[in-house]
Amino acid sequence: MKPIIRTENLTKQYGSKTVVNEIDLSVPAGSIYGFLGPNGAGKSTTIKLLLGLVRPTAGSMELSGKEITPKNRLDILSQTGSLIESPAYYGHLSGKENLQIICTLKNVPETEIGRVLKIVRMEGQKDKKVRNYSLGMKQRLGLAAAMIGNPRLLLLDEPTNGLDPAGIQEMRELICSLPGQYGITVLVSSHLLSEIDQMATHVGIIDQGELIFQDSLDCLHEHSRSRLLLHTDNDPEAAKLLKHFRIPSEQKDGKLYLRVSEDGLVIKAVAGLVNSGIGILRLNEQQMSLEDIFLHLTGRQVSL
Repeated sequence: MKPIIRTENLTKQYGSKTVVNEIDLSVPAGSIYGFLGPNGAGKSTTIKLLLGLVRPTAGSMELSGKEITPKNRLDILSQTGSLIESPAYYGHLSGKENLQIICTLKNVPETEIGRVLKIVRMEGQKDKKVRNYSLGMKQRLGLAAAMIGNPRLLLLDEPTNGLDPAGIQEMRELICSLPGQYGITVLVSSHLLSEIDQMATHVGIIDQGELIFQDSLDCLHEHSRSRLLLHTDNDPEAAKLLKHFRIPSEQKDGKLYLRVSEDGLVIKAVAGLVNSGIGILRLNEQQMSLEDIFLHLTGRQVSL
């Protein structure tokens, strides 16, 4: 199956500054694609390029198998919904009235309103003035507006920003339901690995405008595989013995790590050390953080 989003050498420069640098996105149809990176990495600019809000300096873009050109841009984008930063709304109007305006702008029947309000679970708040909505309700109204016209693709830029834990959980559940229940492919950007980890099926990581990783979430987990921190009463000697036993290990920052995950090898390592007179103090499993993954992929620290 062709990807629903595909870019080739997509580049955006502002003067001498390159914000997006020759990225090749490939978003499978029916997926939730987590677009991950620190603030300022180029996520929002890439989404704006896809939506035609910013003109690319170089490269090409395809949505739904069609290359975007000035002539067909509006036709292709009519099948795309988006929620960029904070949703725009008229505070003195009700949620339903705000959606009626969207229907007029998109030239779709107002029967769409009931359908999208049901999807975002806001049927009971449709007649309430939007200025009295909570931030989470405003985000859900923005999502409802993005889904008017039954788009095949949704582009969501940091949709959980500013939400409390309950609002984050609601938004996450909504996003996760979209591909299976409604056939909508979702590209969702975030700077939080924990959020993407609970939603996405595929991941792209962008750093300083460059796409440094793109694959399934399972493949990302291979990069973030846990390691075992081994505390002994003689780490230098323990390291020598592990090398003699041919059990993968490393000493880093004054700590000794086992580079194995199979239970049998862990048992062999511990038994071998104990039988050689090495005291085992603790054995802790450590999961790589997002900072660790970025350091592994880029060779530099990153602040999120």
